[in-house]
Amino acid sequence: MYVAMNRFRINEGHEEAFEDVWRNRNSSLADTPGFQSFHLLKGPYDEEAKTTLYASHTIWESEQHFIDWTRSENFRNAHRNAGSNKGMYAGHPQFEGFNSVVDE
Repeated sequence: MYVAMNRFRINEGHEEAFEDVWRNRNSSLADTPGFQSFHLLKGPYDEEAKTTLYASHTIWESEQHFIDWTRSENFRNAHRNAGSNKGMYAGHPQFEGFNSVVDE
Protein backbone atom coordinates (compact mmCIF):
# COMPACT_ATOMS: atom_id res chain seq x y z
CA MET A 1 0.00 0.00 0.00
CA TYR A 2 1.16 3.54 -0.76
CA VAL A 3 -0.26 6.76 0.71
CA ALA A 4 0.22 9.98 -1.26
CA MET A 5 -0.57 13.06 0.81
CA ASN A 6 -0.55 16.80 0.18
CA ARG A 7 -0.74 19.25 3.05
CA PHE A 8 -2.31 22.65 2.38
CA ARG A 9 -2.38 25.76 4.55
CA ILE A 10 -5.52 27.69 3.63
CA ASN A 11 -5.88 31.37 4.45
CA GLU A 12 -8.62 32.37 6.87
CA GLY A 13 -11.95 32.91 5.14
CA HIS A 14 -11.16 30.60 2.21
CA GLU A 15 -11.91 27.28 3.89
CA GLU A 16 -15.37 26.78 2.41
CA ALA A 17 -14.19 27.71 -1.10
CA PHE A 18 -11.25 25.29 -0.79
CA GLU A 19 -13.55 22.46 0.28
CA ASP A 20 -15.91 23.28 -2.61
CA VAL A 21 -13.02 23.00 -5.08
CA TRP A 22 -12.50 19.42 -3.91
CA ARG A 23 -16.21 18.55 -3.71
CA ASN A 24 -16.89 19.81 -7.22
CA ARG A 25 -13.77 18.62 -9.00
CA ASN A 26 -13.98 16.36 -12.02
CA SER A 27 -12.12 13.32 -10.70
CA SER A 28 -11.17 10.26 -12.71
CA LEU A 29 -9.34 8.58 -9.83
CA ALA A 30 -11.88 5.77 -9.55
CA ASP A 31 -10.99 4.71 -13.10
CA THR A 32 -7.23 4.72 -12.43
CA PRO A 33 -5.41 1.39 -12.04
CA GLY A 34 -4.21 0.85 -8.48
CA PHE A 35 -6.32 3.62 -6.93
CA GLN A 36 -8.09 2.58 -3.72
CA SER A 37 -9.46 5.65 -1.93
CA PHE A 38 -9.34 9.43 -1.48
CA HIS A 39 -9.92 11.60 1.58
CA LEU A 40 -9.75 15.33 2.26
CA LEU A 41 -9.02 15.99 5.91
CA LYS A 42 -9.44 19.24 7.83
CA GLY A 43 -6.94 19.92 10.56
CA PRO A 44 -6.42 22.61 13.14
CA TYR A 45 -6.70 26.36 12.74
CA ASP A 46 -3.44 28.24 13.37
CA GLU A 47 -4.41 31.42 15.23
CA GLU A 48 -1.02 33.07 14.71
CA ALA A 49 -0.77 32.36 10.96
CA LYS A 50 -4.55 32.73 10.38
CA THR A 51 -4.59 29.50 8.35
CA THR A 52 -6.33 26.13 8.48
CA LEU A 53 -4.38 22.95 7.76
CA TYR A 54 -5.86 20.46 5.28
CA ALA A 55 -4.48 17.20 3.95
CA SER A 56 -5.60 15.31 0.89
CA HIS A 57 -4.55 11.73 0.69
CA THR A 58 -4.98 8.92 -1.73
CA ILE A 59 -4.39 5.25 -1.05
CA TRP A 60 -2.79 3.26 -3.86
CA GLU A 61 -2.07 -0.41 -4.38
CA SER A 62 1.62 0.50 -4.84
CA GLU A 63 3.94 3.46 -5.24
CA GLN A 64 4.35 2.54 -8.91
CA HIS A 65 0.60 2.89 -9.46
CA PHE A 66 0.80 6.40 -8.00
CA ILE A 67 3.80 7.29 -10.17
CA ASP A 68 2.01 5.99 -13.25
CA TRP A 69 -0.97 8.20 -12.43
CA THR A 70 1.28 11.29 -12.05
CA ARG A 71 2.53 10.67 -15.59
CA SER A 72 -0.95 10.29 -17.07
CA GLU A 73 -3.22 12.61 -19.03
CA ASN A 74 -5.79 12.24 -16.21
CA PHE A 75 -3.26 13.71 -13.77
CA ARG A 76 -2.54 16.66 -16.08
CA ASN A 77 -6.27 17.28 -16.50
CA ALA A 78 -6.88 17.09 -12.73
CA HIS A 79 -4.19 19.70 -12.04
CA ARG A 80 -4.75 21.96 -15.02
CA ASN A 81 -6.39 24.77 -12.97
CA ALA A 82 -4.39 24.28 -9.78
CA GLY A 83 -2.99 27.82 -9.82
CA SER A 84 -6.30 29.59 -10.40
CA ASN A 85 -7.19 30.08 -6.71
CA LYS A 86 -4.51 32.56 -5.68
CA GLY A 87 -5.14 34.11 -2.29
CA MET A 88 -6.61 30.85 -1.02
CA TYR A 89 -3.28 29.18 -0.28
CA ALA A 90 -0.65 30.22 2.26
CA GLY A 91 2.25 28.78 0.27
CA HIS A 92 2.63 25.73 -1.92
CA PRO A 93 1.19 22.31 -1.01
CA GLN A 94 3.63 19.99 0.74
CA PHE A 95 3.77 16.47 -0.70
CA GLU A 96 4.52 13.43 1.45
CA GLY A 97 4.51 9.81 0.25
CA PHE A 98 4.52 6.70 2.42
CA ASN A 99 4.98 3.00 1.73
CA SER A 100 3.28 0.64 4.15
CA VAL A 101 5.69 -1.44 6.23
CA VAL A 102 3.16 -3.16 8.55
CA ASP A 103 -0.34 -4.21 7.47
CA GLU A 104 -2.81 -5.90 9.78
